[in-house]
Amino acid sequence: MKSNAYLALLLSGLLSGSALLPVAHAVENPVSWSQRWQHLPPTPAPVAGLKTAYADVNGINLFYGTIGHGSPVIFLHGGLANADYWGLQVPAIAKNHQVIVVDSRGHGRSSRNAQPFGYDLMTDDVVALMDHLHIPQAAIVGWSDGAIIGIDFALRHPDRVSKVFAYAPNTTTAGVRSDVAENPLFARYITRAGDEYRKLSKTPQQYDSFVDQIGKMWQSQPNWSDAQLQQIHTPIVIADGDHDEGIIRTELEHTAATIPGAGLLIIPNTSHFAFLQAPKEFNDALINFLDN
Repeated sequence: MKSNAYLALLLSGLLSGSALLPVAHAVENPVSWSQRWQHLPPTPAPVAGLKTAYADVNGINLFYGTIGHGSPVIFLHGGLANADYWGLQVPAIAKNHQVIVVDSRGHGRSSRNAQPFGYDLMTDDVVALMDHLHIPQAAIVGWSDGAIIGIDFALRHPDRVSKVFAYAPNTTTAGVRSDVAENPLFARYITRAGDEYRKLSKTPQQYDSFVDQIGKMWQSQPNWSDAQLQQIHTPIVIADGDHDEGIIRTELEHTAATIPGAGLLIIPNTSHFAFLQAPKEFNDALINFLDN
């Protein structure tokens, strides 16, 4: 979700919603199994029973929620999104695990500061949260930017991560489709993300400056070499939908082939948003990976 075309769209100010059709009142009709990749289901409601709080880490106020008991699993959302997007996964995983969801810095209910965005910094935010919660090690489930953070964990903090389920990551900027910003479904997601930011954030009028700040990161990151990926020895699955609007399939295949022992999972008839489009299949794969 970080191509030059996408960045141009972001920085042009179109993401404020004026040039894209609003989706706040859209209602998804039931769709067939073969068509589900063409639809963006609603963002789930906050999970019932989730205990929410804030942690002061790395100069920001980081929003997080916890639920369940057992070995810890941390869910990390994609760029421009928030922790609510995991609402169809958290109840299933919390049956056997302590689940922690996080709004990444600047996203959702979390604050940001003047520090330049970087995946290393966002990873270190999560490490600091783990320290705050006295969690020595956790599994990471990440989507898009969250998946990239999961891979960064495996590279830079291998002692803090037990497993990584990385959905729709790119490991170089060349792994993103140049036409992602032209995709109608992705455009709807972008509009929705802006609406949600203005609803959840403590700085609702600063969306454009937030996008500008994170957009600078997307222009050059991530950019890992094969030699770096070959250093990963954390159990990891590289996953995606077969109709992803933004990530190039060969990038995923190369990443899975390069990381020693990595698995590759492609969920049929889904896109960048399979956890919403096919939650049962996504959850079944996730449970199998975490518990076996």
